[in-house]
Amino acid sequence: MKYDEHLPDQQLLLDVEGELPPPDERVVRAHLSGCWKCRARRQELENAITGFVRIYQRQFEEKLPPAAGPRASLKAQLTQLAANETSGRSGWLTFPRALAWATALCGLLGFGLLVVRQNLPRRHALIVSIPDSRLTPGATLLASRPAVCAEENVKNKAVPVALQRKVFEQYGIAGADPRAYEVDYLVTPALGGADDIHNLWPHSYSHTVWNARVKDALEDRLREMVCDGSIDLAQAQREIAANWIAAYKKYFHSDHPLPEHCDRCIE
Repeated sequence: MKYDEHLPDQQLLLDVEGELPPPDERVVRAHLSGCWKCRARRQELENAITGFVRIYQRQFEEKLPPAAGPRASLKAQLTQLAANETSGRSGWLTFPRALAWATALCGLLGFGLLVVRQNLPRRHALIVSIPDSRLTPGATLLASRPAVCAEENVKNKAVPVALQRKVFEQYGIAGADPRAYEVDYLVTPALGGADDIHNLWPHSYSHTVWNARVKDALEDRLREMVCDGSIDLAQAQREIAANWIAAYKKYFHSDHPLPEHCDRCIE
């Protein structure tokens, strides 16, 4: 690997998470030893992940209600119940009163559990800019350039809800807020991408500058270039599947998303 060819963010992220295969890890480490820019970028990614985890944990701890209050209230009610039952009243009143108190306490505990569950943060903040290549390598149909360019509807097809759930489960975010993501095609159907789970991934809408809306702009550009003969269909499919962010930078001649493609992006 030449030192003037920088490592993509996807490879750096996999290295940070320790998920690179040993041969790839050796190549990456060799490159990092001689490329200060990639070392700096890797450190930026690692710091961003660490910062996100700390913020998430802090928000989680702040939203959990203290245990001391409900515990003290329950203890006081049990004490009162015991005092009432030993006050010398008739035995035939004891069971109904105890049953009423038990029902009330169950209601109180159920309400407390509901409050805790509502205050627990949903797993919606996982930032996904690039797919996991082990889960989403991409999949294409046997389509020719004329067939692709003859399609009038170039927008991605709606992914069935059941298939969306499977995609979220595969990425370990089954409890995520689906409104925070687009279950996106890695290779868009407008470029011959297949309706296959290996071609789908949960792409963040707004928690990263490299979000789903930015990728939509790349998909439109690549289709235009394929249809006007600037690039081959196979090349467009290969580049968007390998690293769509690198393809965006290449074909839009910019290291950052253009303003018109990045409405409400977050740095």
